[in-house]
Amino acid sequence: MNPSNRRFDLLVIGDANPDVVLHGVPPGLAYGQVEQLVDDGKLTIGGSAAILACGAARLGLRTAFVGVVGDDSAGRFMLDQLGQRGVDTGGCIVDKVLPTGLTVILVDGEDRAILTSLGCMPTLAGDMVDRELLHAARHVHTSSFFLLPKFAAHLAGLFDEAHATGLSTSLDSQGDPAGRWDGPLRQVLRATDVFFPNANEALNIGGPRLGLEGAVQAIAGIGTLPVVKCGADGAMACGADGFMRVPAPTVDMVDTVGAGDSFAAGFLYGRLNDFDLERCLKLAVTCGSLSTQAAGGTSAQPTLAEALAIL
Repeated sequence: MNPSNRRFDLLVIGDANPDVVLHGVPPGLAYGQVEQLVDDGKLTIGGSAAILACGAARLGLRTAFVGVVGDDSAGRFMLDQLGQRGVDTGGCIVDKVLPTGLTVILVDGEDRAILTSLGCMPTLAGDMVDRELLHAARHVHTSSFFLLPKFAAHLAGLFDEAHATGLSTSLDSQGDPAGRWDGPLRQVLRATDVFFPNANEALNIGGPRLGLEGAVQAIAGIGTLPVVKCGADGAMACGADGFMRVPAPTVDMVDTVGAGDSFAAGFLYGRLNDFDLERCLKLAVTCGSLSTQAAGGTSAQPTLAEALAIL
């Protein structure tokens, strides 16, 4: 099948869990059953993959999502919210035993602490991905590599299969909670067309002693295109013509939850619509920046028109 004639532009595979985002958290949490008040809180879509899927659909990409949720109110919340945002969830798996994962995010300006209960999230495996759904997409993306060990173990094979049927591939590994940065990641990167680390992740994966540019060059040498999220400093990529950098626009930031996922959604929109690398980066940085203007990862994700208006 010609990729341009497929049912979906983008298939996203990975983590899906509600986020409880709290602002104004007191410094130094008190135990001993002391009730402390925060400025505000929000229940919203969480999980890097789920947030990206919402951002891509908001931009106009025909988007499907595969992940595992529990047979509980949190799982139903996720499926309902994804569906309301135009994401096809027909390929999702409902675990009848384990609960849906949950995350609490404590926001302090541009920084945040993240507390996650994985629940059924790590049960996701490659053979749970419907092959008809995979082959119905133009591009496949996955997130949170280190939280999905069963899936990560066979991701290189899944990406090879995707390439064989005409799909392109991308990965946002996110951080490694164990701090080891090991496993089959390098093998997966050889089968990954676009890789979306932030600066800290790029350093840990490419080699901290090399400095950021050296680490990004080392990642590029594996055979992928590293597109590095640099927060308020914008972004950079290391392609065939060397480094390219773009700044971030100035916005009224509320929090940065999910900004990297909205960034990646913008880049993938550009790539799937034949933008050149610089324009892909500019759209990505714009989408990521605009998404920070409301609490949580999805509330301020822009439409394509909103993003292009300030590109």
